[in-house]
Amino acid sequence: MDLKKLLTPFTAWGNVTKDPVTIKDPLNERPGADRYRGFHRNDVEACVGCGSCEDICENEAIDLVPAKDTKDGDSGLRPMIDYGRCCWCALCVDVCTTNSLTLSNEYKWISTDPEDFRFIPGIDKKDWDDNNDKGWKKPEPNYEFYPLDRVHMDELSPEERGDSFIEMMKGYSKEQAQQEADRCVECGICTATCPAHMGIPEYIKAIRNDDLEEGLRILYDTNPLPEICGRICTHKCETVCTLGHKGDPLSIRWLKRYIADQNPSEKYKEILEAENLQPKGKKVAIIGSGPSGLSAAHYLALMGYEVKIFEKLEAAGGMMRYGIPEYRLPYDQIDKDINYILSLGVEIQYNVNIGTDITLEQLGKDYDAVFSGTGLHLGRSTGIPGSDNEHVYASPDLLRWVVEGKEFEVPESVVVIGGGNVAMDITRTMARLQKAKYGKVQVIATALEKEENLPADLEEVVEAREEGCDVNAGWAPQSIEIKDGVPTGLHVVKCNSLFDGEGRFNPQCDMDAKEFWPGTMIIESIGQGMDLSYITEEMKEKLEFGPRGRVQTDEYFQTGIDWLFMGGDIIEGPDVIHGIANGHKAAVGIDMMLNPEN
Repeated sequence: MDLKKLLTPFTAWGNVTKDPVTIKDPLNERPGADRYRGFHRNDVEACVGCGSCEDICENEAIDLVPAKDTKDGDSGLRPMIDYGRCCWCALCVDVCTTNSLTLSNEYKWISTDPEDFRFIPGIDKKDWDDNNDKGWKKPEPNYEFYPLDRVHMDELSPEERGDSFIEMMKGYSKEQAQQEADRCVECGICTATCPAHMGIPEYIKAIRNDDLEEGLRILYDTNPLPEICGRICTHKCETVCTLGHKGDPLSIRWLKRYIADQNPSEKYKEILEAENLQPKGKKVAIIGSGPSGLSAAHYLALMGYEVKIFEKLEAAGGMMRYGIPEYRLPYDQIDKDINYILSLGVEIQYNVNIGTDITLEQLGKDYDAVFSGTGLHLGRSTGIPGSDNEHVYASPDLLRWVVEGKEFEVPESVVVIGGGNVAMDITRTMARLQKAKYGKVQVIATALEKEENLPADLEEVVEAREEGCDVNAGWAPQSIEIKDGVPTGLHVVKCNSLFDGEGRFNPQCDMDAKEFWPGTMIIESIGQGMDLSYITEEMKEKLEFGPRGRVQTDEYFQTGIDWLFMGGDIIEGPDVIHGIANGHKAAVGIDMMLNPEN
């Protein structure tokens, strides 16, 4: 006999000193075990009303009911439990995307009113709400129904992409797309947040079912630019994805791109059933071929209107083509979306300047309605000393010159003022041009905002640094030093804060903390402005302008002049998806005006 077996009988004596497990008052004191699955609790502030608990409940014991004001990322609904159906299986807790739902270990509840047993945990206060230590919670970590990490999309390495404008993201394979689509919980909060209200859960379901033609039909219900949006959309949907509360949000933008990539453009009209459009006998003029103009043109063409777009530049796409570098949005993908819209009968007249080549008033006379989406093509200046030098540029001008192939001097050192996505675009564009010409990169980007508050997407900042750019956050530009008519660099001071106690923009700087960023080219990228010079003073008197100089419109983007509709960046945004949504709704508004009987 070994020693352990010999001593084991004596270990029982260790229980002599322990308190006995005895319930002195069994009629009133009958606590549940520590992990007993009793009545529900819900942290209503953490809950976003995604409905995953309702979906998984096999007994239909959970209904989502209105309980809060709706805001981005929150459906405003909260689960109501019906204890006439609940079996306390706790699947609702296990599947909860935010971990807000738990079960107490309380199991006693006496009431003579059966309606009491239908309640909203966390809102209808109960005795067990404060008993947070016991009961059933989702074990952590490694107890998730969904993979927390998104499926990685392959991309070119910084070395491969550094001196070219080849598209850096490679797209999903079928297996990758379906694996990523499988993470979707179909809550639909993304749909509510998307400015175009795209049917996101539905087209993701089409990927899971490998029915990409159905996916394309769903995309085109609300968005006629899926190749473009699948690459450069600001993906507000992903910022509210409920999976993001525990892990990576679903890669909705890349899944949209996957559907568009897999459908050949020559089959679009057949898939989308757009081969036999019935003309209405009325015509609409559109100013600008950016996202809002193209979107309006697409939906108006489907309704049977004769649509003609007047474009100031040599190619269509607006800021999508002339403001976004090709490594993020290849021209052939822009053309794929635009060519389908043209195939519906939409005409584009290029190199025409409204206001000089043809007046807006004349368009109003020649067409039944006019939609204007002229975008934000003008650069803004800091106005600091030296900013009026001829070697100080605005980012929209330089980005357009690159697209147009216009020759300009690429210096060995560049300073970019700005920390937004456009600033990162021009920073990385100049880095590529430098790398191709000199074999090295010397671009410094400097922004007022601190690192954690940079307005650019994190991925843009990370990739800029990977490509050799120096991104310096938290510095305020003071002056541009000029010698012999050429900039030599930018003087900056440390910016400690941007806003005062009342939330007003009021930068506070440490004037003793100074730096000098050397550069013979300075690029200002602090936002874009609009050019409304094509609207005459007489017409402006009939329009209402908001505090930011934007024309006021109604919900269908109709202005104070009946036949004139305006949308896109000059009204709302700036981003592509708002422009698409504006154009779609304006098309509906134009149809309502021209065909009130419908």
